Amino acid sequence: MDDSALDAQSRMDFGAARLKAFFRDALAFLLGRRNDLLSFEEVRGRLHIGGPIYRGLKTVRVDQIVGSVNRYRDFDRAFLPTQNYTADRWLKINRAFYRDVSLPPVMLYKVGEVYFVVDGNHRVSVAREMGQDYIDAEVRECAVRVPLSPDVRAEDLEILGERVNFLERTALDKLRPEATIELTILGGYERMLEHIAMLKYFMGADLRQDIGDEEAVTHWYDTVYAPLVDSIRKSGIVEKFPKRTEGDLYLWVIDHQHYLREGQPGVTPEQAADHFVETIN
Repeated sequence: MDDSALDAQSRMDFGAARLKAFFRDALAFLLGRRNDLLSFEEVRGRLHIGGPIYRGLKTVRVDQIVGSVNRYRDFDRAFLPTQNYTADRWLKINRAFYRDVSLPPVMLYKVGEVYFVVDGNHRVSVAREMGQDYIDAEVRECAVRVPLSPDVRAEDLEILGERVNFLERTALDKLRPEATIELTILGGYERMLEHIAMLKYFMGADLRQDIGDEEAVTHWYDTVYAPLVDSIRKSGIVEKFPKRTEGDLYLWVIDHQHYLREGQPGVTPEQAADHFVETIN
């Protein structure tokens, strides 16, 4: 392919990519979803990530790259170009692809199971548009207390941030490493912190001594949360709410317990769970 034909093909590729970006953005608008790349700074601010630690040269799946440090407004969630001023750089990388020119590795931050581009946004965009599954990258990994998978979206960051705050204040992930509490209800983790605080107060009053934070957290998890979630799990009610979590149902059952206690003060969480299941069924 001569230079003029290559230039024409590259411009066609960029035009096709921009058109795809337009239609993806329109579809996202109609569905009420966000189609933008994740901002690394927003993720770092909300999730309090640590690091980064250099991990060396890796081969990374391009569909695991979900955000950017500086260019998150120039590309959409599929790394399609959203701005015409990116054309010159994009075309240059695209022509290199056709000429089979070896390009330097991109630079990425790894957070959980996803990656953010530090340098090489256009290379990622072209690679993805041209059907390339993998890309060479220098990777630096950042520690995070919550799991991040490639399906994470910008609208998920608020609830994930609340989860991080919950873990920072309770250290539950260190005190009970097997514990995984996932919620979809905004404000839910704050309500759990209130449950722990109330339990701590009543434990102290009953024992007439100060109760440490760690003791209160582990007692809440071992004697309240875990047994109640076990009852919820055995009931099979989770299957009736496929978009909700066991943690969500825990909050609903606790609310139901408060409601029942207006007429029956001694209702336990387990009894409330049984009644809640009967009500739903």
